[in-house]
Amino acid sequence: MAVQKHFLDLNLFSKAQLSGLLKRAALIKKARKGKFKGQPDKVQPLKGKSLALVFERSSTRTRVSFEMAMRQLGGEVIVMQASDTQLGRGESAADTARVLSRYVDCIMLRAARHEKLLDFAENATVPVINGLTDMTHPCQVMADLLTLQEHKGPIAKQHVAWVGDGNNVAASWVHAVAALGGKLTLGCPEAFAMRRDIVEHAKQSGADITFTTSPEEAVRNADCVVTDAWVSMHDSDTENRHNVLMPYQVNTRLMAHAKKDAIFMHCLPAHRNEEVTDEVMDGKHSVVFDEAENRLHAQKAILLHCFGK
Repeated sequence: MAVQKHFLDLNLFSKAQLSGLLKRAALIKKARKGKFKGQPDKVQPLKGKSLALVFERSSTRTRVSFEMAMRQLGGEVIVMQASDTQLGRGESAADTARVLSRYVDCIMLRAARHEKLLDFAENATVPVINGLTDMTHPCQVMADLLTLQEHKGPIAKQHVAWVGDGNNVAASWVHAVAALGGKLTLGCPEAFAMRRDIVEHAKQSGADITFTTSPEEAVRNADCVVTDAWVSMHDSDTENRHNVLMPYQVNTRLMAHAKKDAIFMHCLPAHRNEEVTDEVMDGKHSVVFDEAENRLHAQKAILLHCFGK
């Protein structure tokens, strides 16, 4: 692979690099709020640059946050759904990446399969950003880390509990803890547990990550409780998933096992009163809308990294 400033997965970055990205995102947010003199939005460092947003999976937050981030930094954006490209008509990811590289300066891909993202990165001659795959979701977890940092402090001092499906967002949390420290407890049923190879690889770096099938044990004394939807776009076994995951619903009873000042996060969209109840979603522990806003600020830091600014 040619050396590019891709943003593919958190485990490809050092602690110093991720910490630097988070620091920059925090400063960008302060500038946006008028609390910091450096204002990259006004300087517009990406003026004259272009970003292609390619979606095989639909999105609200990923699309809007990336589009607004690029525009506020001075750049241009083109948005393409799968139906707008030849990917769905037999063209290879490699050929699509080669062609788009001739037109734009950066590509964000939200892919159905992680292998397609890697194929894009291998063949593109411009930076490629992982906007989500079936395996990981690093952009979301960058926003989560920024939110955790704002409300609780550095992740190295926090106990984060993941409850429910051990999905792509959970995998990026594993990568984050392996790089930045802290404690992560994964409370998942065996049927939907995190992939063992991802966790074992993280543990080899000394990461403090534990498994349990008990949601109560997972959140005990946690500083932050995180969950996600039980059914994703690629899942078909809806009824079975609901039956197996119902004991993992985040409700006031479950939150009572966490620290009194614990925060609750969810990447959204939430299926209210399924994986999380209204009481928690709208309650004192919830920071989900701060988390959603932070997609914008984290995305700006990622884009500036990719463009070498």
